[in-house]
Amino acid sequence: MLINKNISKYIIFDSESISRALEKINTNKKRIVFVVSENGKLLGSLNDGDFRRWLASNPDFDLSKDSSQLMNKNVISVNINTDRAAIEAVFSDAIDVIPLVDSSFRLTAVALKNETGFVVGDKSISETSPAYIIAEIGNNHNGSIDLAKKLADAANQAGADCVKFQMRDLTSLYKNGLSKDTAADLGAQYTMDLLSKFQLSTAELIEVFDYCKSIGLTPLCTPWDLNSLRALENYGMEFYKVASADFTNHELLESLADTGKPLICSTGMSTEIEVNQTISFLRGKGVTFALLHCNSTYPTPYKDVNLAYLPRLKKLSGAIIGYSGHERGTSVPIAAVALGAKIIEKHFTFDNNMEGNDHKVSLLPDEFKQMVAGIRAVEESIGFDCERKITQGEMLNRETLAKSIVINQKLSKNDIITRAMLEVKSPGQGLQPIYREELIGKKAKRDFNEGDFFYETDLNGELILPREYKFSRPFGIPIRYHDYEDLVKKSNFDFVEFHLSYQDMELQVSDYFSDIQDIHFAVHSPELFKGDHIMNLASGDPKYRKRSINELQRVCDVSRELKQYFRKTKKPIIVINAGGFSQNGFFSKTLVEEMYAIVADSLEEINQEGVEILIQTMPPFPWHFGGQSHHNLFVDPHEIVKFCSEHNYRICYDVSHSMMACNYNNWNLSYFTKLISPHIAHMHIVDALGVDGEGVQMGDGDIDFHELANDLCHAAPSIMFLPEIWQGHKNNGEGFWRAFEFLEKNRF
Repeated sequence: MLINKNISKYIIFDSESISRALEKINTNKKRIVFVVSENGKLLGSLNDGDFRRWLASNPDFDLSKDSSQLMNKNVISVNINTDRAAIEAVFSDAIDVIPLVDSSFRLTAVALKNETGFVVGDKSISETSPAYIIAEIGNNHNGSIDLAKKLADAANQAGADCVKFQMRDLTSLYKNGLSKDTAADLGAQYTMDLLSKFQLSTAELIEVFDYCKSIGLTPLCTPWDLNSLRALENYGMEFYKVASADFTNHELLESLADTGKPLICSTGMSTEIEVNQTISFLRGKGVTFALLHCNSTYPTPYKDVNLAYLPRLKKLSGAIIGYSGHERGTSVPIAAVALGAKIIEKHFTFDNNMEGNDHKVSLLPDEFKQMVAGIRAVEESIGFDCERKITQGEMLNRETLAKSIVINQKLSKNDIITRAMLEVKSPGQGLQPIYREELIGKKAKRDFNEGDFFYETDLNGELILPREYKFSRPFGIPIRYHDYEDLVKKSNFDFVEFHLSYQDMELQVSDYFSDIQDIHFAVHSPELFKGDHIMNLASGDPKYRKRSINELQRVCDVSRELKQYFRKTKKPIIVINAGGFSQNGFFSKTLVEEMYAIVADSLEEINQEGVEILIQTMPPFPWHFGGQSHHNLFVDPHEIVKFCSEHNYRICYDVSHSMMACNYNNWNLSYFTKLISPHIAHMHIVDALGVDGEGVQMGDGDIDFHELANDLCHAAPSIMFLPEIWQGHKNNGEGFWRAFEFLEKNRF
């Protein structure tokens, strides 16, 4: 059982909408939320079963209604101070989340069945949480309270979740108390000498603990004796670290267990027999504990680290495991996370040459920061044990680099496909070569010209054909010069949006159009130009920025030229990605504000007569032709509104991009939509998956299209849209027709 005090994703206020409750249910993966009043009092619960039953009895459902109207008032709750065993007894096949309330019936935590771990501060330490990173200051403050606070500041800036200290009552801990033991070994004499010089008093340590809390760090302490434990209990320490030296000290462990607080225990200097004995002891006490694999050598030779023991320790204990390291460098703790460590402890100092053996195996602030970054990168890279799927970046490169099955002759519908007709050619925009044998002997579902690709629908499923569609707002499709004539006549489009490539910029518009076209048009500016130049109106490099300005000016010129043939459109819009990307992380808020100002200045340099530039909403991790970047501008809805209001620009609302931004930042798409709606002039409607799965077919991603349609109906009722399905134009626009079918059914 895991008791989680970080309850934000499990609660919904009674005045919040059913739609918001469903979003929370989807986010927390537990199929339930608890409804609370404004002061946090538990009122009821709402699960997916409640929603389905309500949906079945209310065909004209309204997701904007208050969640309190749907909640189950007969929710089972338990007092937060109840014994763990009694809480666990409440779980059943039907109940795997229990709300825990205080004496005033305010919801303060939730108990989660079949989850191992615990919560300290506002951080969970569990199998599904990020690794909890402890900066072990210990006695590296060398007796200075000022140095202790500075070390805490540096650890906080380096990314630590927690800082750990040590408390000893030397009088009771050592057999001769504070008297020098002339018969002691040299090592013991050295340690005693250091401790007598560098101990902080209990009052001084408490001052440091309070300081840590004030800067957002959780303090942790190792009590080396019962007197120290009593002092820490009087202070209210939230959990305890057990040193390797006390892992077999069951007298101290029993007193620690009696506190009822979680224990993090290092296993250094213990045999496996002793490890098993202490595991049994802790289990018998019913205490929540985690075990850290550790080698108590300073510094530990790499050959003695034995990270392979981590999975074994997990199997022996069934508990959360971690790693406490005394080796030099940052590689080993990063590797430990890859092997399942959910807690990492490393010593921390400002100077490896200070007096004391811990300093010599400690990380400096920059090294600790590098370790944290490496751990977070590894955690992101680990992924899940599931079926392999092609990532978005791979899809982009597969289109360019892979091969496809193409036909080497004309073929009529219902004719038989033979082996001799099929060849394997680049690029990979059609059916992969592995399916060639399945095609042979099938009847053609459509007419083919020489060089045409085969697609999945040529093997399986019904080919979706275009027809006339009915929407409450103008609609169109993205298009290129070369496929305009073929695609535009397939349905009753109100407009087309020319998606220009940098090569299209070199073409003569008059080579493709001679007559006046009876349809509106828009233009989507290229992002990539010759020489790998990605448009960036926010660039700090004046030369780079000037080229971006010049390229966008050319796009404006082309748009004005197109107006000669598309006279229904008096002022064509030009959708742009204004730039603001970075390769190695997101920029600071200050720099982002400066970049918005640079964008505004860049746009001022462009002749926009007769056209309107719309800046596209952006995702946090855009794909630039197979490579991924970080995006800093036009991602946050508040920043978008501020820019549009100050500089009198409107936007193209790319719903896929903004859904990914919401997923990454835990924002609400409905709120996002309503906030930016006064500035929307054009929309790209398409689904999204996760934080970087863009251009996904409608209904295959994370967007609630019922809610989106309702929001846009009220907030942007007449704004035109197109389905920007990735590779939607393939197979004669099949992706677009599928999208229109979906949107029409969802009353878009």
